Amino acid sequence: QVQVVESGGGSVQAGGSLSLSCVVSPYGTDYDDTIKCMGWFRQAPGKEREGVAHISDGGITTYADSAKGRFTISRGNTENTVYLQMSSLEPDDTAMYFCAADSRPLPCGYGGSARYTYWGQGTQVTVPS
Repeated sequence: QVQVVESGGGSVQAGGSLSLSCVVSPYGTDYDDTIKCMGWFRQAPGKEREGVAHISDGGITTYADSAKGRFTISRGNTENTVYLQMSSLEPDDTAMYFCAADSRPLPCGYGGSARYTYWGQGTQVTVPS
């Protein structure tokens, strides 16, 4: 049973920074089982879940327009770890942030939520206005 666990959420003043982490376990070593794509999504109250940033197993990244220039997604030394470094945070960034992962060899960063099989429970990020 694959588990996805996020950490690092919290409350930060506007203009501040926050870093999120995500670990996927267990993960396979055979090609079919390796994590090919990892991403971060967020969902604010009353709004749909939206993709924030994605990273492929080759290190290719894609970002939502709202995240470009402010957020950075990266993978850890082990392929089952992903980080989201957020800076210049705004009240509109307040949301539950979810980590997602998938082992299918599909284009990373496209297809929205359907691209991902494994999801975490989310970690809350709050930027008071």
